Amino acid sequence: MIRFGIDFGGTKIEAAALNAAGEFVARVRKPNPGNYKDALDVVAQLVTDAESMAGATCARLGVGLPGSVSPKSGLIRGANSVYLNGQRFGEDLSQRLARPVRVTNDANCLALSEAADGAGAGQPVVFAAILGTGCGGGVVVDGKIIEGRNGFAGEWGHFPLPWPKPEEHPGPDCWCGRKGCLETWIAGPSFARDAGFESGQATMEAIAAGDANARAALDRYVDRVGRALAIICDVIDPDVIVLGGGMSNVDTLYERLPAAIAPHVFSDVFETPVKKAVHGDSSGVRGAVWLWPQET
Repeated sequence: MIRFGIDFGGTKIEAAALNAAGEFVARVRKPNPGNYKDALDVVAQLVTDAESMAGATCARLGVGLPGSVSPKSGLIRGANSVYLNGQRFGEDLSQRLARPVRVTNDANCLALSEAADGAGAGQPVVFAAILGTGCGGGVVVDGKIIEGRNGFAGEWGHFPLPWPKPEEHPGPDCWCGRKGCLETWIAGPSFARDAGFESGQATMEAIAAGDANARAALDRYVDRVGRALAIICDVIDPDVIVLGGGMSNVDTLYERLPAAIAPHVFSDVFETPVKKAVHGDSSGVRGAVWLWPQET
């Protein structure tokens, strides 16, 4: 059985089809157009292209996107692709494609994919964090996404930075209207801004070249991510923490974060591993595919 999914990212939108073994039989992407009408057009075209590549019809579609769906209104909320907010994206897309559509948060898709056969395989409780253009989180327990009664479980990116230092308070303005959200501190652009570079990659290249200021920015980053993850550990005590997004490619995080988390957890022991997403930037679209169980 071929299943189809969409990973709706801030800069690109990707469609993919997987076979029963979880192998890609189609994968296509286009830039995010930045407005609602054109985004629906792009998704529709990507589904058509993926069907052609896979040689199969998309009977049901899973979509992972930033933000979440309000269980009360059915409207998208909390998306940093702000033109999605207030829209009935799942319903509009289902009507456009004339087939059922399931929508969830993109970090939920990351968590689902990695819990199934990635860095969290075989673990009862998986917390997955996206550290990319934005910052989000998803929770999977016993192979099932936990969305919560109000549908926003795992919205980690809009916690305030825990235990802020004087120079960190009140923090930068966030697009959501608050100040000092984690997204303003530990997303990729936030790391680069703190270091004074245009991108996280440029910052890491400066570190490799011996730039002391860039190295100090990385030290601050590790400390901030450690404090942020400690809150998650106090709430759900996950069996594994999985990182996705552009900053997940910074390998030193996996060596340093456990020691940065441990002093802040309310426990005498902390042994939770922090792992890189096995499927990398494929995890989001793989998780979207798996929003529909294979037996359906």
